[in-house]
Amino acid sequence: MVIEHIIEMLPDLNKAFFETIYMVGISLLVAILIGLPLGVILFVTDEGMFMEQKLVKTIVGFLINLIRSIPFIILLVLLIPFTMLIVGKVIGPTAASVSISVAAIPFFARIVETAFREIDKGVIEASISVGATPWMIIKDVLIPEAKSSIIQGVTLTTISLVAYSAMAGVVGGGGIGDLAIRYGYYRYDTVIMFTTVLVLIVLVQLIQLVGDSWAKHADKR
Repeated sequence: MVIEHIIEMLPDLNKAFFETIYMVGISLLVAILIGLPLGVILFVTDEGMFMEQKLVKTIVGFLINLIRSIPFIILLVLLIPFTMLIVGKVIGPTAASVSISVAAIPFFARIVETAFREIDKGVIEASISVGATPWMIIKDVLIPEAKSSIIQGVTLTTISLVAYSAMAGVVGGGGIGDLAIRYGYYRYDTVIMFTTVLVLIVLVQLIQLVGDSWAKHADKR
């Protein structure tokens, strides 16, 4: 009966899985495109750095901390008007991706900042002494030196996004979380509940495995 039930639910499980991948993929792309530059700004404008700007550092840091201080489930509700403005609807994977992306950007930005702080300051000082421009330092020193740590940050962010996408199911965001809530919670279907949990566990393990391998390959130290 259990196997038959799972086979019967395979179309729904398949749809939910790819909705989760869709949400995570969009949110991760947005997090990297916006979070990486923000992480760079946080680092290079810090006190004692080559582009020190206390006002910029304070403003960007405050905004990032502001978003990070809001629990994701509350952020989902707060961003409903913004989501409606961006995608024209408040339910479904695309709508959920808006809130997930907003939560992911400051998370990844802080990871990038931390990755840069692990770089030996002597390398940066040497670049400055030979007349390298700020852009050259960022492009040719900071990012290459922190590549392995940034990849690990991407892995950590991706896993966090899987968790966020599951929580988005509470407000009809679709994906595995939505399936687990509709069948596992409202219908007391423990088979589907445990199946969705198993799928999430396998997915996270695969992401971690690929991320660790990629980071190890990129680490030239």
